[in-house]
Amino acid sequence: MSHAGQMFLEMQGVEIVEGDVWGHRKDIDEYYTVDDKVMERITSLQSEGVNLEEIAGRVSRESKLSPAMVRYMIKQAA
Repeated sequence: MSHAGQMFLEMQGVEIVEGDVWGHRKDIDEYYTVDDKVMERITSLQSEGVNLEEIAGRVSRESKLSPAMVRYMIKQAA
C-alpha cells in the first residue's frame, strides 16, 4: 500500500492490520466472527496482570489470530 494511501486511512481513523487480502473472492464471508472465548481469554489474562505483548502472543498461538489483530481487539475493547 502506498504511503499516501496509508496516511489517508490513518486520517480517517482506519487501522490497517496485517493479514490476508481476499477482495477478489466473492464466494467467502465478508466478515470473520471471533469466538467469545477469545475475548474471555484476553480479559482473564488482563485480570492476571499479563502485559499486552504477552497477551497478544499467547492468544495468537491459541486462536490462530495474528498478534496485531489481538492487540487491535484489546484496544477496541478498552
